[in-house]
Amino acid sequence: MRYKLLGKSGLRVSELCLGTMTFGETWGWGATKEESQKQFKLFLEAGGNFIDTSVNYTDGTSETFLGEFIQDRRDSIVLATKYSLTKPDSTNPNSGGNSRKNMIQSVERSLKRLKTDFVDVLYLHMWDYMTPVEEVMRGLDDLVRGGKVAYVAISDSPAWIIAEANTRAELMGWSRFIGVQVPYSLLNRDVERAIIPVAHHWKMAVLPWGILESGVLTGKFMREIEGETRIQPDKLHLNEHHHKIIQEAHQISKETERSMAQVAINWIRQQQEKAQIIPILGARSAAQLHDNLQALEWELSDEHIRKLDEVSKIDLRFLHDFLEGNPYIFGATYNQIDVKWQ
Repeated sequence: MRYKLLGKSGLRVSELCLGTMTFGETWGWGATKEESQKQFKLFLEAGGNFIDTSVNYTDGTSETFLGEFIQDRRDSIVLATKYSLTKPDSTNPNSGGNSRKNMIQSVERSLKRLKTDFVDVLYLHMWDYMTPVEEVMRGLDDLVRGGKVAYVAISDSPAWIIAEANTRAELMGWSRFIGVQVPYSLLNRDVERAIIPVAHHWKMAVLPWGILESGVLTGKFMREIEGETRIQPDKLHLNEHHHKIIQEAHQISKETERSMAQVAINWIRQQQEKAQIIPILGARSAAQLHDNLQALEWELSDEHIRKLDEVSKIDLRFLHDFLEGNPYIFGATYNQIDVKWQ
């Protein structure tokens, strides 16, 4: 395991992050407390120090488990949580959203469950299209100045909101976002259109979730499913484009004698020319996580990357194809990235 500075900060984090949405069975699927602890210990033994959760994951069970797991090693853990989401059955209009009220309530709830005085990274989980950007950024900065949060980041939000938020923060001397979480995988490269370029411009880390697409990129849906699974095959809505990607990943898996999951993880890991990429691993068992972590032992060849890039390619559309190398813009070199993240 190697370590990186998280975006434009001095915070040192492992090159892989452990996602804990699977910690707890409250939502009808996920890992028991014992299995969750096995995953936690396995990740630390591999050199991992970056742990991701949320105030709403498994209705708080994820944070509660982590609060127990981290007690004897809090100083060595980089702990990230999120606020924003409302429970579907809530009748309290302020129980969710991006408001300062919900921000404060959520952070206090998280700190109690996590049994800690502060969290290292607090994400805004999803943009609500209602709360003023300045309210969010000033509220987050107050939490940083108050010592309850060390750094702030954002997840699943529009590129223009991220840009406005960071601009306001820099102009006002507030804490700006150092990372952005997004769904990103071989089967879903949509964020390459706007969010990843924004992250590159602002020197923010990109933390992809859903990198195995609910198990699709492990190859498990290529065979008969046995036992419990979070998503049934008929709910996946896979098309011909997706099947071509899966088949290519399967072929490379055979050639490298590595699992399809490792192939998919390493494709994400090796996208560093686009931005600083720190994949989030999410597993249901220690055995699955052990396989995922073995991706650190090797890398895809240039030829394998080329094949996967080609089969999974999407049309980036306007403005990418309009401005890149445009002969009417003197010296246009948009396609030449001037910063390569390490």
